Order: sequence, then C-alpha cells, then structure tokens
Amino acid sequence: MPTMTKSAVDLARTALSIGKQALAPYSNKYSRRDFVQAQHFAMLVLRQFFKADYRKTTEMISEWSDLREVLSLEKVPHYTTLQKAHQRLLKKGVSIDCSTLSPGAPTAAA
Repeated sequence: MPTMTKSAVDLARTALSIGKQALAPYSNKYSRRDFVQAQHFAMLVLRQFFKADYRKTTEMISEWSDLREVLSLEKVPHYTTLQKAHQRLLKKGVSIDCSTLSPGAPTAAA
C-alpha cells in the first residue's frame, strides 16, 4: 500500500517528477516556453490537494517560496494559465488525482 504524504512540498516534488516522466515538455512546437507541462501538472495536483480554485492555488504558490523552488518556477502563472492547462491535459486523458500519487510511485496516470 503506497504511503500518503501530508506535505505539499513532497507532493509537488513527486508530481513534478511523474509529470517529467509522463509528459512532453510542451504541448506543441508553438507553445510559449514559460512553463513546461510537468510544472502545470504539479500545480494542478497541488490545486486538488488544497481543494482550492485556480486563483487561490496561484496565490498560495506565489506566497510559498519552498513550492516555487521545488517546481523550479521563476514566475507564478496567471490563474487562467492553470485553467487552460487543466483543460488541455484532460483532453489528453491525463488524470490529476493526487490520491494516486505517492513518493516512489512508478509512473503518471497518462
């Protein structure tokens, strides 16, 4: 049985790692290069973990330096960036269910 974490920083680290393994860096060759899909995935997992909306999620990330460091964020995305990334990942069939993520989990739900 996988162990569950109560640490947002640990969850972000795990989600980013899984996102890097399962997702291409960008959704297409014309994508902006501000964030990679793994960062979007990790932020969306955090959104579910905190049971927050997009605005609150970006606000928490902007205020939490440890999360920004773990996610390698030079800037925090606008909340609509997360909303659009969520829709794009859902179309690809990517599950953003933080209850299935655990440290040491093999791969993502892609």
